[in-house]
Amino acid sequence: MIPSSQKTVLVIGAGFAGLSVATFLAQKGWKVQVVEKHTMPGGRARKFEANGFVFDMGPSWYWMPDVFEKYFEKFGKKVSDYYQLKRLDPSYSVYFENTHWDMPANYTDLQALLESVETGAALALDKFMEEAKFKYEVGVGKLVHKPGQSWLEFIDWEVIKGVFKLDIFQSMKKHVAKFFKHPYIQTIMEFPVLFLGALPEHTPALYSLMNYADIKGGTWYPEKGMYSIVHGMYQVAIEQGVTFSFGEEVKQIEVVNGVAKTARTMVALTGAQKEYSFDVVVGAGDYHHIETKLLSEKYQSYSDKYWDSRLMAPSSLLYYVGLNKKLTGVLHHNLFFDTDFGVHGKEIYTHPDWPKNPLFYASVPSVTDPSVAPAGNENLFLLIPVAAGLQGDTEEVRDAYFNQLIGRLEQKWGQSISDSIVYKKSFAVSDFISEYHSFKGNAYGLANTLMQTAILKPSCKSNKVKNLYYTGQLTVPGPGVPPSLISGEVVAELVHNQF
Repeated sequence: MIPSSQKTVLVIGAGFAGLSVATFLAQKGWKVQVVEKHTMPGGRARKFEANGFVFDMGPSWYWMPDVFEKYFEKFGKKVSDYYQLKRLDPSYSVYFENTHWDMPANYTDLQALLESVETGAALALDKFMEEAKFKYEVGVGKLVHKPGQSWLEFIDWEVIKGVFKLDIFQSMKKHVAKFFKHPYIQTIMEFPVLFLGALPEHTPALYSLMNYADIKGGTWYPEKGMYSIVHGMYQVAIEQGVTFSFGEEVKQIEVVNGVAKTARTMVALTGAQKEYSFDVVVGAGDYHHIETKLLSEKYQSYSDKYWDSRLMAPSSLLYYVGLNKKLTGVLHHNLFFDTDFGVHGKEIYTHPDWPKNPLFYASVPSVTDPSVAPAGNENLFLLIPVAAGLQGDTEEVRDAYFNQLIGRLEQKWGQSISDSIVYKKSFAVSDFISEYHSFKGNAYGLANTLMQTAILKPSCKSNKVKNLYYTGQLTVPGPGVPPSLISGEVVAELVHNQF
């Protein structure tokens, strides 16, 4: 065993998972060095400012507040030490072809809404949520905290006792259909699993735990935006003694006799090269990139054939938009299910192609937080899920979709938008690749299908390099901000126990 005071670890990447693993290892007495390609922490959750607008670049939904509370509590802190939370009510709007629903935060009001369109839906929601609560308590409380190194990890009496209640082998689509018949209610109950990167018919019904997170846990907004979480975690890291090098990218990991010895980096601003030695290295950037570009082929755990066989979560076509006026009657979060998701879903997963008539998401954070836009202006964030690995990501394609989305927004919201745009920036497949080395330009990682769950994901410990570990959305437990925080904690525990 290496004396605690001498243990050193290099963490590649300062996204949520990288910040998490760094803070937990530092707390355990490790000397932690983080190397980050970008000039600030956050990874895909970075922010940028332009023309007085402040844009969160990636995640925009704050669910599972208990996971964030537990993270900060591990360091003797509270969420409120770093940012204030506001629960959104209504939680979000859902736009269908000829109507839209504002989803109440109050459970009784939500029951009344569902009952108004389907007799018996209120009682059905009670039964659905009772099962979802059990799955949330077991899933988030136990299953996601397993490092996925052996099926023996899941020999847990509560898990075994409730294995059928966990609905691992039934699809989310079939599960929802048992409780609700109205297509709009089914759509709303299926929507949360889209965060997991797979269609409801391919996602285990275990993930109705996401409905519990949505309906009972609530939709929240952190003051000044999602980057407030990054800032809070970065402050914890600094307090724990973590050292950061920003604007510096790891270019190679040198392995000798199955042990990673050094990492070579390049400083973007100067082109200078640096070298780091360590006892352990943790890849918190893109797993595929680290495996295939930083290691020699001899030490790569997975083949090209393996990676190509993985079902990826979607990429995204994103727009950051500034308006020089306020919008009327719109909510912070808006889901547009006004077209056929069966068709769009096939264009993402079955026959990958640019969607002809996509579903999309619109966020207007300035409705909740005026600080993210100049006075009297509006901050608008638009997202279209698209297939990972798409070719033809051109400005012409982006502009065509943008015009389509703005036209649909104007029609649904009943007000002009195009003549008020004072800022626009797009971000899509090619940017995910260039900015994050994202495998096939994915935005969320691996789809959470049954065959890509737990031990069936890429391992968080290298199979060929003794002291190389991975954390983040391409390994356990999976995509999303809360899972990334948990991933860092799980990997930190594994590293500490094995060294």
